[in-house]
Amino acid sequence: MSRYDVVVAGGGHNGLVAAAYLARAGRKVLVLERLDHAGGLAISTRAFPGVDVRLSRYSYLVSLLPAKIVQDLGLGLELRRRRYASYTPKGGTGLLVDNGDPDGTAASFRDVTGGEADHKAWQEFYGLVEGAARTLAPTLLEPLRGPREIERSVGARAWRDLFQRPVGEVVDERFGDDTVRGVVLTDALIGTFADPATDLRANRCFLYHVIGGGTGEWNVPVGGMGAVSGAIEAAARRAGAEIVTGAEIVGVSPSGEVTFRTTDSPHGDLPADARGDGRAGGQGDGRGSGRAGGAAQGAAAGREHTVTAGHVLVNLPPAVLDRLLGRPVTVPEGAQLKVNMVLSRLPRLKDPAVDPRAAFSGTFHINEGRDQLARAYEQAARGEIPELPPAEVYCHSLTDPSILGPELRGRAETMTLFGLHMPARLFRDDPDRARAEALRATFASIDRVLAEPIEGCLLRAPDGTPCVEAKTPVDLENEAGLPGGHIFHRDLAWPYADEGGWGVETEHERILLCGAGARRGGGVSGIPGHNAAMALLS
Repeated sequence: MSRYDVVVAGGGHNGLVAAAYLARAGRKVLVLERLDHAGGLAISTRAFPGVDVRLSRYSYLVSLLPAKIVQDLGLGLELRRRRYASYTPKGGTGLLVDNGDPDGTAASFRDVTGGEADHKAWQEFYGLVEGAARTLAPTLLEPLRGPREIERSVGARAWRDLFQRPVGEVVDERFGDDTVRGVVLTDALIGTFADPATDLRANRCFLYHVIGGGTGEWNVPVGGMGAVSGAIEAAARRAGAEIVTGAEIVGVSPSGEVTFRTTDSPHGDLPADARGDGRAGGQGDGRGSGRAGGAAQGAAAGREHTVTAGHVLVNLPPAVLDRLLGRPVTVPEGAQLKVNMVLSRLPRLKDPAVDPRAAFSGTFHINEGRDQLARAYEQAARGEIPELPPAEVYCHSLTDPSILGPELRGRAETMTLFGLHMPARLFRDDPDRARAEALRATFASIDRVLAEPIEGCLLRAPDGTPCVEAKTPVDLENEAGLPGGHIFHRDLAWPYADEGGWGVETEHERILLCGAGARRGGGVSGIPGHNAAMALLS
């Protein structure tokens, strides 16, 4: 039976970060990944047959990845800043937030809101947010601080308005225009099904969307998200970590024993002396029924192997770890619709004064006013697909055309849509029908704010099919192994704690979390991977 200092269960980007740090420190590290590639959901994919476009299929922008991790691991990434933060249509005009033209942004606020008050409130509010971000960002790579220390460091006003009061209440108090209120609130609802007027989960979601790098900017990974995970994987391999793909974790014990199943043709090199006991592997648990570990459905029959480790770092959702340990499982609920598209051209806007390349190179908000968000939440909470789904789109290729094949550059653009208030409950009974209904409603919502139907702008693959795919929370559960389709693995936690530690500890000394479900986890960041490694090395 092979013995390692550390086994990392799950080869997504966080697990690879942990492996790279630990292997660089001289630890013997094994990474086990169920899929046929490392990188988890932070990868690039040619999603449409015959179309040479590398889409960041599941995750698509980078904000929380600290420069320190990039520098420590020598990743050599290029993350491009977006000039335009956002564009939000309103009638025949729209709010364009231009990072390169403060005067133009101020004029856009006047055109949309009819005055100066909301622009002044915007500057004051985001000044408060930026001050808190500068304070919080460095702490994400340190042992957890307590709430009183965080309160003292960010100041009483930021503590009250960002941590203590519902963000919806704060936004309603500070801003008068419904459109402006909605632009602010969307950061509180990405991947989180909550009422921002009453639920502090929305505050936690908001914080993780605005504190990255101390600025909150969302940058474009050149080469797509696969360039990020690929660079981290290369760093882990250079440091000496072993990475085995096609290896599904089927057992973890508090003593440090890890059992995994490989297909007959694994995609990585098995540890030389891993024990294969000859047992045939069956299907994994959880095919779309709400049970944890839904992605195991695709595993082929194979052989089981066992290795032992001084520590096991778990880059799997906590619900999956609970199942592996034989504990009661509570499945979280994701709440988003992800739609990937390739366009033959950008759609026309109702506002002729705004260049579509400017509008779509930042975050393009679709029916995300404060009242529209509230109405969609109420409908989804009743079990209905929202009549006018709020969503936002962004065109990666406008900032980074390298993701387009040479023949498509100048002839196509990518478009990624993220739909809000689409909880998993809406897709449980009849996933295919509900997905189609949600996509129809979402396209109708897009068409409401454009000067022409979006479907007429879709590129068609060589077989004539339009280049569009939709992923619901149930799809992410079944295809990617995320219980409930929750993109953060579970509800986000405050970035502080009374108990201290690194936010990665479990009740078992040898088992640590290193994935998005750790405290200070969330999106593509590498932070929990770093922190799990530091918890061992310190």
